[in-house]
Amino acid sequence: MKNYNCDYFIQDLKEFDLTVSEKQIEQFIKYYELLTEWNSFMNLTAITEFDEVIKKHFVDSVSLVRAISDIKEKEYTLIDVGTGAGFPGIPLKIMFPNLKVVLLDSLNKRVSFLNEVIEKLKLTGIEAYHGRAEDFANKKEFRECFDFCVSRAVANLATLSEYCIPFVKTEGCFISYKSEKITEEYECAKEAIKILGGNYLNQVEFYLPNSDIYRNLFVIQKINNTPGKFPRKAGLPAKEPITRK
Repeated sequence: MKNYNCDYFIQDLKEFDLTVSEKQIEQFIKYYELLTEWNSFMNLTAITEFDEVIKKHFVDSVSLVRAISDIKEKEYTLIDVGTGAGFPGIPLKIMFPNLKVVLLDSLNKRVSFLNEVIEKLKLTGIEAYHGRAEDFANKKEFRECFDFCVSRAVANLATLSEYCIPFVKTEGCFISYKSEKITEEYECAKEAIKILGGNYLNQVEFYLPNSDIYRNLFVIQKINNTPGKFPRKAGLPAKEPITRK
């Protein structure tokens, strides 16, 4: 294995009050190597330098601990919608092996990559599925079954809420990873969040450790069941987000 300097990674994790084992370090490195290998023939990430991947993908992903303080101890269920190359779901699974994780992505080639990562890292309690959120959220085995739904996908909050809130069980949370302040975006999404059974809980704003990279974990708690007509058929949540009447 190539010799990587993980000192900054270990230091960043300490800022989140997290410690990492040798095995976990090896898993993160193997993940990085698979990411860059597959990225050479398919588009997974524009970020390929080791230190940047560590900071902007791995540390960013596990920053969820800022919103869920007991994630280290509890056997929570979590679905990552629009996971892409596996962020944040795979770093969360490596860092918190007790989590039960589902990865969902609409591109089959990416799911092939995710399955390769799961196999090579010998991860258990994690599964990757090919499909759209609009379809999977209507399946009995996925609808309102998860403690948490997370997404780093780039979409407005109203659209993301329709994709994600239906997966969350009552009293669970949908947490959207954002890289900017979203006051205006939230105002536009209020109606959608309410209709879908959600309620604004809080925003956790911070900078990634030892950087000027702003992050916002936007937390919506599920307080009511999502009406059966949501999510609407594929494409509609993005084309026609639920807005204030």
